[in-house]
Amino acid sequence: MNHLDTLPKILRHAFEKYGDSKAAMRQKTLGIWRSHTWKQSYEQVRQLSLGLIEHGLKRGDKVCIIGDNDPQYFWAQLAIQAGGGVAVGIFTDSSPQEIQFIVDHSDAIFVFAKDQEQCDKLLDIRQRLQKVRRVIYWDEKGLWSYAEPWLISYRELLTMGQSLDEEQPQLFDQSIQQGRGEDLAIFCYTSGTTGLPKGAMISHKNLIGGCDSAYLADPRLESDEYLSFLPPAWITENVLGLTVHLRTGMVVNFPESPETVQENIREITPHAMLYSARLWENMMGLVQVKIAETSWLNRLLYKIFIPVGYKVASLRYEQRKPIGILWRCLYALGGVALFQPLRDKIGLTRVKSAYSSGAALNPQVIRFFRAIGVNIKQLYGSTEAQVHTLHIGDDVRFETVGLPSPGQRIQIAENSEILVSGETVFQGYYKNPEDTQTAIYTDEQGQRWFRTGDAGHVDTDGHLIYLDRVKEMITLASGEKYSPQFLEGQLKFSPYIRDVMTVGGEDKAFVTALVNIDFENVGRWAEKQGLAYTTFVDLSQKPEVYDLIRKDVLRVNRALPPPARIHKFVLLHKEFDADEGELTRTRKLRRNLLSQRYEDMITTMYTEGDKVQVRAAVKYRDGREGVVETSVRVAAMEMEDTQI
Repeated sequence: MNHLDTLPKILRHAFEKYGDSKAAMRQKTLGIWRSHTWKQSYEQVRQLSLGLIEHGLKRGDKVCIIGDNDPQYFWAQLAIQAGGGVAVGIFTDSSPQEIQFIVDHSDAIFVFAKDQEQCDKLLDIRQRLQKVRRVIYWDEKGLWSYAEPWLISYRELLTMGQSLDEEQPQLFDQSIQQGRGEDLAIFCYTSGTTGLPKGAMISHKNLIGGCDSAYLADPRLESDEYLSFLPPAWITENVLGLTVHLRTGMVVNFPESPETVQENIREITPHAMLYSARLWENMMGLVQVKIAETSWLNRLLYKIFIPVGYKVASLRYEQRKPIGILWRCLYALGGVALFQPLRDKIGLTRVKSAYSSGAALNPQVIRFFRAIGVNIKQLYGSTEAQVHTLHIGDDVRFETVGLPSPGQRIQIAENSEILVSGETVFQGYYKNPEDTQTAIYTDEQGQRWFRTGDAGHVDTDGHLIYLDRVKEMITLASGEKYSPQFLEGQLKFSPYIRDVMTVGGEDKAFVTALVNIDFENVGRWAEKQGLAYTTFVDLSQKPEVYDLIRKDVLRVNRALPPPARIHKFVLLHKEFDADEGELTRTRKLRRNLLSQRYEDMITTMYTEGDKVQVRAAVKYRDGREGVVETSVRVAAMEMEDTQI
């Protein structure tokens, strides 16, 4: 299949193979699952692409797309690529300023926008988007009264494409045939953790190489059902969603809305799912809430058999020991009484490939799903080189991020940086040759390597152990280094901690931490304790809550050498907020900004002070809002209690 070197060529091949005989995509709309065959997908892409060409799209032009997981998003992307263009995804929760930067920086001449919300953002910044000729929207609700020629409906573009197709029936095929695997397919903008986002240039060859690598590690069937839920602007959804769909023929299912996704999962019972760590954690929390609310018999069955599930999962995956006949029998009985019904309730009765990507997944979440028969695996990768490593089969270990995916090569540099090589390595950053030269180098054998900027090491079994970003490894006053991400990740394994940032360095004598409580979970805990509170600010500063979080800090400290332990911490009066720039849209910490914003608290933790005065906006439980002044307490750990 070497001639199938671009995504549009693969789409045409799938259309010729399946036609109207097989569903390509499904989406639930107004309570009804609507299917689209491969022929319908192909025709949509054909007419859309010709409509863009009629509007002046030329090879190499860039077109942005901002919208939710919909067939129209994937069709628009393939239509852009079929016309020789480059698709540029934008996250739906981006602010107008963030949208402006990407649209302008990418030199986009068109923008696909899903609905009124996104169109309004674009209209707000229209005067700063001089290169954009038209905005094409596909959800017309609320836009009927807009007398704005800059906006054009998806339907209008299709009609224009149909007219051009009648005039030049060979044009679409000719356009597809001009494509080459080396052509750029998409730009994926990085999250901008340390500065402005960078546009990673990714070719068709890169996407197909990543798809085939993942397929060798975890094959897909054309009969498989896949749930598309993670943002389509993300590289992982482009590879493991769209490209795998085209290469294998698996059916892509789109939920009706984020609010109905759990119900939709149960209806389609997918074979493959890719979730973020937070979503898996939410699913586990939902199960536990439902168990608490169910009948006494179901609670009894859960109490009896969930320990059996944990035991068998531990023997199979952690201890790697044979499972005795007694445990096998008990687990089989638990499967009938508990595990199968639980998997049915959350739509995971058929799941073969359950992946978590992004942040590290709490081991307790992994243990829970393994206990009920769902073997969640973690991926490690980057925008620039896709999936680097993954857990394959039953070889799943908490402390590692798995083995290199087939075709990928991993090396560890002298400074502990992880280097990656393979067909997935991107082509560079758009309009940024300096950072491109820093990120990619070619060895003496002509092999291109991507410098991930991550620190790690490979164990004796070939598994990669991820530590942190190389530049985030902090040297302590003692000369030893510690990983902020490791500390933060271990603390976030607590159900009572939502976010945390550790602070340390050569100019500081010890490590400290800024902690965000999980308001919902801590609130439930407080109610069970009979502890009254009014707001987030009030709850976070309760002495009892400090004692609760102190236990988790103590747990983490016990696993660390003395210099790397947390000596002091504060419970912040508010959550870190992406809208205030404290987090990226993928919930990564913007450390420099946070260090400046909370400088007074950090300074106090390194002095003899025990509290800091702050002003905070609050929202009361009855809906009222206001501003209060409060003292944020500094908690000191007793180091003698943390001896290993």
